[in-house]
Amino acid sequence: MSISELALGRLERVELRSIWANEAGGFTPWLAREDNLATLADTLGLELELEAQEQSVGPFRADLLCKDIATDSWVLIENQLERTDHTHLGQLLTYASGLSAVTIVWIAARFTEEHRSTLDWLNRITDEHFRFFGLEVELWRISSSPAAPKFNIVSKPNDWSRAVAQAARSIDDGALSELHLMQRDYWAGLHTALEQLGGPLRGRRTPQPQSWMAYRIGRTGFSISAVIQTQKKHLRAELYLTGNRAKAHFHALEAHKAEIEQSFGRPLQWHELPDGKESKINLVLEETDPTNRADWPRQHAWLAEQLNALHRLFAHRVRQLSVAP
Repeated sequence: MSISELALGRLERVELRSIWANEAGGFTPWLAREDNLATLADTLGLELELEAQEQSVGPFRADLLCKDIATDSWVLIENQLERTDHTHLGQLLTYASGLSAVTIVWIAARFTEEHRSTLDWLNRITDEHFRFFGLEVELWRISSSPAAPKFNIVSKPNDWSRAVAQAARSIDDGALSELHLMQRDYWAGLHTALEQLGGPLRGRRTPQPQSWMAYRIGRTGFSISAVIQTQKKHLRAELYLTGNRAKAHFHALEAHKAEIEQSFGRPLQWHELPDGKESKINLVLEETDPTNRADWPRQHAWLAEQLNALHRLFAHRVRQLSVAP
């Protein structure tokens, strides 16, 4: 059969309200699911973890309140299943003030030109601590296939891109040291390895000029992290716990240490770090020089395997973990 004779399907637009009857009972709970929030995060170039739904802010209730785990900053999401209006714009500004949220995401079926221009103007007049995104959501299907969502960015912060964004501002290569440039290249290589492996952790992250990279695991206060130590010459893959309840969460996990290690198939290193709020559970690859670029394929393969293994081991345990206040 020639290429010209191949049967191709036709994309058909699906009405949003045929899938979601309303925002509060349909679209917002759907978006709050981990896989759907990950799709939105990939579109924005952020690492999002859900913090709360229908969060009260003054007389209003915000749809979704998230954290960007790469910067530990607030991200507030407001949803509409119709054309944007002045009421929602006013609520967004109220939320930004009431929550000190640095990133505002407004999702709607269609943006009017005046509201898109308003977000562009807000991005121009505010400093790097504030970011405003406007996204249109669409649904498409081929024949009788399930409807698939598509997010289109119609407004974003000035000079925003995954390739150069670092905590809300562009990276100037001229301002980076040789070590920082090496670190950024190192993480870019790891992200390629993660994508090739195809596990639960993906490499769709902006590589940063730092000695660590954090990846979401589905709950605030927890992350899967990769760490390189150039002086000690080792690599680490770890579950990192932070926040006021990190110690309690660590002890709750440690109480099941034997079961966890038996499930994992090998011992882990458990570090409570009593002098700080953080704790960690990790694997270490000793006698390894992260500055040796010729050895990067081996190092990246090891990190990619261990990071995904830790995610599989801890993701459900972290989400189910409960400790007394």
